[in-house]
Amino acid sequence: MANAFFSDLLATISERGRTLLRRGDASGTRRDADGLLELCGALLSGRGEASGTAMAREVLDLYRELDAAGRRAFFEGLVHFFGPDRERLSKAIEQWRATPSDEDASALHFASEPRRQELIRRLNRAPGGTGDLVNMRADLLGMMNGHTDLAALDRDVSHLLSSWFNRGFLVLRRIDWSTPANILEKIIRYEAVHEISDWDDLRRRIDPVDRRCYAFFHPAMVDEPLIFVEVALTETIPGAIAPLLAVDRQHLPIAKARTAVFYSISNTQRGLGGISFGSFLIKQVVEELRRELPKLDSFVTLSPVPGFMAWVKQDKDLPLSDEDREMLKRLDDPKWFENPETAALLRSVLEPLAAHYFLRARTPKGRLIDSVARFHLGNGARLERINWLGDLSPKGMRESAGIMVNYLYRLDDIEKNHEAYANDGEVVASSAVKKLLKGEGRRLLDMRLS
Repeated sequence: MANAFFSDLLATISERGRTLLRRGDASGTRRDADGLLELCGALLSGRGEASGTAMAREVLDLYRELDAAGRRAFFEGLVHFFGPDRERLSKAIEQWRATPSDEDASALHFASEPRRQELIRRLNRAPGGTGDLVNMRADLLGMMNGHTDLAALDRDVSHLLSSWFNRGFLVLRRIDWSTPANILEKIIRYEAVHEISDWDDLRRRIDPVDRRCYAFFHPAMVDEPLIFVEVALTETIPGAIAPLLAVDRQHLPIAKARTAVFYSISNTQRGLGGISFGSFLIKQVVEELRRELPKLDSFVTLSPVPGFMAWVKQDKDLPLSDEDREMLKRLDDPKWFENPETAALLRSVLEPLAAHYFLRARTPKGRLIDSVARFHLGNGARLERINWLGDLSPKGMRESAGIMVNYLYRLDDIEKNHEAYANDGEVVASSAVKKLLKGEGRRLLDMRLS
């Protein structure tokens, strides 16, 4: 109710401002990047609340009319013409050097702020402005693509979005079959890990007694889930995704549930890339589930390994013999996993290779290669288990040869694991994973096959 009232109030202010702008012949604004930049300059020059809100809405509306070239020109203009006020900054620097007091340091800080940051704040006052700015940053990220000329603008936008999408503003909501249809439709559309094929598939994931779905929302984007997680309640830790998503599976009585499995986490807003909510989401969902189901004693993921096969194909320094490399050619057969002998031989190579991928392999900058691993290990999870042929979907086979992993969130160890990874780059892993490293993994496999 309060959000709706506030939105209506802003819309009323904006409409009154539009009336004032029309009377002032604002319709003469050029509808290209240069005209839009002029309007931004006018917005920064200082107006009343009504006309300023309306002008902000006008800027956002005109931006949406620009084509890709116009949007890039607009972004370049924000970089070149809306930086810090150089004269004011020079004076602040001189004052600081003369008398380096706390007051002068504060003045220097504010003088160094680019004018585009205040512009973005004013644009955010428009009705629907927050969502439009998130979409605008998605465009910006798409245009950067390794280029650095727009990096300063992206730093300013992401700095402000990080403040506005601070955890304190986010609201956790459970998604179930009673959730409004427009939000459910977005859950289907945004699912990024295991595609939701239709409404019946969605219902199987959120409606049964042993299934949960939670999402974070922001008060300024009440119908837009920012990130959501799908949870399966099981008796034990699963090693494959198909049984969890099966159409004809047996529902688990809730009294038997001992494990909460986070099997899909999807970010929905590309414009919020780099602004992480996932760690907060998992921790809060764990607390929600513990309150509801105190008998739960294990919290794990069943996660994809999206970078594994790309690494196998591109890395020339893999710990492989010539015989191993020859064996990997069998992966070219799309049905290799249906042949038990071939699958066993490939397992003897790929499982130790997967252990090396997590425990030893790094990017040139020293980071873990896999983005999912960086996320969970950085949040304090333990790499618990590597699951052979856990995902037989075309996507799973293409990206990871079907391998999935479990990350275990043991609440007493989360902080310790996080510190080990953040400070020393240590991957906290179970003994079972460590034993899969080359040599030891082969011996274990031979024992299983004998």
